Amino acid sequence: MWRLARDSQVLDVNSPYSYVLWCRDFASTSVVARDGDTACGFITGYTRPDQPDTLFVWQVAVDHAYRGLGLARRMLDGLGDRVAARGCRYLEATVTPGNTASTRMFESFARGRGCAVARSPLFTPEHFPDGHDPEVLFRIGPFPSSAQAAEAAGKAV
Repeated sequence: MWRLARDSQVLDVNSPYSYVLWCRDFASTSVVARDGDTACGFITGYTRPDQPDTLFVWQVAVDHAYRGLGLARRMLDGLGDRVAARGCRYLEATVTPGNTASTRMFESFARGRGCAVARSPLFTPEHFPDGHDPEVLFRIGPFPSSAQAAEAAGKAV
């Protein structure tokens, strides 16, 4: 995961130790995609302590060789299904204004779930010591209930 984050050349790279801890402590709210023994993508996320019905997606990374294949969206769909089954109704993530790939992925995820996307400023450059771009909060949801999803799937046939 650390290698994927570093090689992305766009993600903030955390310490290798933090990724190891993440895999231990937040495995149920994260995803690692593999091709054999090689990690080719990951999503790290956690359930917000003060909002247990909300998954916050921290980082999404896909190896350069696997980009353009829809891997990030498939990982996000799988993770969304997993957390929705446990009662999560919302997904949050922050996106910098120039990150069109992430913006499109989260918008596509929301459309696929029949959900709204609310955007609001969360962090400005003044919140960071290094001139970091602003971070806009995307809040997607509420996810439809299992019964609503099944009904929508039946109507789509």
